[in-house]
Amino acid sequence: MEYNFKEIEKRWQEFWTNQQIYKVVENKDKPKYYVLDMFPYPSGAGLHVGHPLGYIASDIYARYKRLQGFNVLHPMGYDAYGLPAEQYAIQTGQHPSVTTEQNINRYKEQLDKIGFSFDWNREIRTCEPGYYKWTQWAFIQMFNSYYCYDEQEARPIDELISVFEQQGSAGMNIACSEELLFTADEWKAKSDVEKQEVLLNYRIAYLGETMVNWCAALGTVLANDEVINGLSERGGYPVEQRKMRQWCLRVSAYAQRLLESLDTIDWSDSLKETQKNWIGRSEGAEMKFKVKDSDIKLEIFTTRADTIFGVTFMVLAPESDYVAMLTKAEQKAEVDAYLTATKKRTERERQSEKKVSGVFSGSYAINPLNGKEIPVWIADYVLAGYGTGAIMAVPAHDSRDYAFAKHFNLPIIPLIEGCDISEESFDAKEGIVMNSDFLNGLTVKEAIAKTKEYIKEKNIGHVKTNYRLRDATFSRQRYWGEPFPVYYKDGMPQMLPVDKLPLKLPEVDKFLPTETGEPPLGNAVKWAWDTVKQEVVDKSEINNTTIFPLELNTMPGFAGSSAYYLRYMDPHNNEALVAKDKDEYWRSVDLYIGGTEHATGHLIYSRFWNKFLYDIKVACEDEPFRKLINQGMIQGRSNFVYRINGTNKFVSHGLKDQYETSELHVDVNIVNNDILDIEAFKAWRPEFASAEFVLEDEKYICGWAIEKMGKRYHNVVNPDDVADKYGADTLRMYEMFLGPLEQSKPWDMNGIDGVHRFLRRLWNLFHTGEEFTVSDEAPTKDELKSLHKLIKKVSLDIENFSFNTSVSAFMICSNELTSLKCNKRAILEQLVIVIAPFAPHIAEQLWHNLGHTGSVCDAQWPVCNEEYLKEDVVNYTISFNGKARFTIEFAADAANDEIEKTVLAHESSQKWLEGKTPKKVIIVPKKIVNIVL
Repeated sequence: MEYNFKEIEKRWQEFWTNQQIYKVVENKDKPKYYVLDMFPYPSGAGLHVGHPLGYIASDIYARYKRLQGFNVLHPMGYDAYGLPAEQYAIQTGQHPSVTTEQNINRYKEQLDKIGFSFDWNREIRTCEPGYYKWTQWAFIQMFNSYYCYDEQEARPIDELISVFEQQGSAGMNIACSEELLFTADEWKAKSDVEKQEVLLNYRIAYLGETMVNWCAALGTVLANDEVINGLSERGGYPVEQRKMRQWCLRVSAYAQRLLESLDTIDWSDSLKETQKNWIGRSEGAEMKFKVKDSDIKLEIFTTRADTIFGVTFMVLAPESDYVAMLTKAEQKAEVDAYLTATKKRTERERQSEKKVSGVFSGSYAINPLNGKEIPVWIADYVLAGYGTGAIMAVPAHDSRDYAFAKHFNLPIIPLIEGCDISEESFDAKEGIVMNSDFLNGLTVKEAIAKTKEYIKEKNIGHVKTNYRLRDATFSRQRYWGEPFPVYYKDGMPQMLPVDKLPLKLPEVDKFLPTETGEPPLGNAVKWAWDTVKQEVVDKSEINNTTIFPLELNTMPGFAGSSAYYLRYMDPHNNEALVAKDKDEYWRSVDLYIGGTEHATGHLIYSRFWNKFLYDIKVACEDEPFRKLINQGMIQGRSNFVYRINGTNKFVSHGLKDQYETSELHVDVNIVNNDILDIEAFKAWRPEFASAEFVLEDEKYICGWAIEKMGKRYHNVVNPDDVADKYGADTLRMYEMFLGPLEQSKPWDMNGIDGVHRFLRRLWNLFHTGEEFTVSDEAPTKDELKSLHKLIKKVSLDIENFSFNTSVSAFMICSNELTSLKCNKRAILEQLVIVIAPFAPHIAEQLWHNLGHTGSVCDAQWPVCNEEYLKEDVVNYTISFNGKARFTIEFAADAANDEIEKTVLAHESSQKWLEGKTPKKVIIVPKKIVNIVL
């Protein structure tokens, strides 16, 4: 019978849907297992073959755990808010909700075609009010909370207000934007607006002045990874650094907890290291440097207080408030020009830039330990958000300070005896200190300790722990995002009542900012809050007495993705983000699979968000993701054509060096084994219809390269096309076969035929001609050995996410069983179960052909019986003085004296013994016999 994969896959996909095979409910009689994929943003381009890689891996694992008896939650949804849909809306006038819906339908169709075991009953879309109601709810909880370092948790803001009323702010060990000191009487004397302004200094969700990447053309703030070389990734528009009053989340308050709990989760060492570096904990001292001829004192943070005697200049971040205070009149024009240039570069670009730049402020600071005058410079390698935005520069022992000093010819003072000051040797942390007054002769460790004590004793600073992790900017000046549940009274933010959520995104007549520069929500007509009617009303009714303006910004992309894993547990609950019993059943994600591009942003924000929800007793686990696997990228194989400059003539790859040419990407779908389909190329684009060609061997040979798969490179391979030609099971197994899951690898169709032939061989094991023929005879020892070898291998591979070697093991087993002419039910039934996670469609068909009425998904994973793997005979290598000469086969349980006697008597041994008596016979069990002469 022919293996008709199209008919088989269509049948069982309909069966799984109609029978709701993948629907899961809480079942306390079964152990739970939660498998999660990083949900996709549904772009108009649809999926390419690189996208399903992680989904296939998670699906294999989810099916495997279900076969082991676990109650498996494996959901899917869509990260549906974002800038691309909005930009498309601006260009076409089509509402983002329309294109988003179209894109989601396209994605779902493609995902279903690949045969994933997603529970679509739990689907979520971040753009639906029923979902973002709970993002708004969480924001309100953060606004109404502060962070207590003593308790190491979020606490109600009302509790803090009560403390202020009783004792003021003194002695409070809490997270804040700046240290504020006031008494209880001073607090009570403040107006309501003044109190609200003070509380913003402590709230976990707060309004604050922050430096942002502002793109005027897009009318919004952009994240660092949305900016490349000072231009927006989308559209290539200019971006500049700008200080704006933005909603922020006090992620920094959780820095130590985020750092410590990395030890409790099963993530790769490299991923943990990335997070540790992002959090950036450092212990040091904060000191004050008086500015010459001024009352101003520069506060700096350093991890190496002992190097203060090597300070030869100071550096301010361009955004620092100190810049305006310290810039002298004669330097102002030069400083202003430098600040203007710096605004065009993101912090990430400034940190990675090797080119040295800076400008002198005209001011000098005084070293508090030796009284020396130090010039104060401004340079963009210092960031305002880390420490105080001002540093003491020690060029002898810091690479960036060294480069700056060399460039501007500033002094360099070595502090360690014998230290070779060069670009390769800076951070000397061992040795004997010199040139450091009262520290000379001490070790570096002793000098650090003594300096810290001296700083405290002289009251010129204090010991402090600092973190690189900064608070998250949480505002976007765009339309297509979650509305903030905020209105403004007397200029201060007020939260909507929780029982009136969700605040739905309003309709607007255009998606651009308003003519006065307000965000797109400023175009909404009905966008004011009536505190009496408790509803949204027309803006014309605003009276600032009972009706107030609503927030015009929307939340950023990570708002909807920070707690979506919790919502999957209880997606239809209108009363809570997640019911307590469901949260306590599913608890946290057992396996999370996604790309390394989310190693910092998404994963930091999700962990922070979860810890906050844990603090307020909503989440029952402190960490959201127990185990995390980063899948590698499937890269595309791009093809190129070569156009002779100034013509519409294209020259074949082997002849291109004879002409001056320009290299152009060409659609890989009109190229076969690097040979261009010329007629398809002419039809590809109108400008190529009249193209001429210089051929080699009557063919046009294209160039090629391995690149990121994407539309701009025309190297996208549609999974639908692969599934149509070879079947979804072939696609699934081939993507796993390409290489280790966590490594990037190029897409290459050359091996897919082999995987498809394997599935046909598997099918033929169950069929003779057109007949399904399976025997109930007892299996042979060789058949049992082949099966159980496979069970052992695949079980181990799945647990270790080594899916590529499992595919090889299936091929070997299939070949062995074919050679043995095996059609035994006892063997083939178990084989079907083992392959079901990888190729579920063919497995389901064969399972039912074997007479089962239920799904193969509910079978029981077989256990390897090691008895079947024991060898009856063993091949021993016979060596003389360590050199292998021949082999002899022995029974697996043969005794050593029997082996020795047989070897020495063997006719082949006589040649190498040469009549000598062996000095020693060494037997390595089941491997080698070595005769020493």
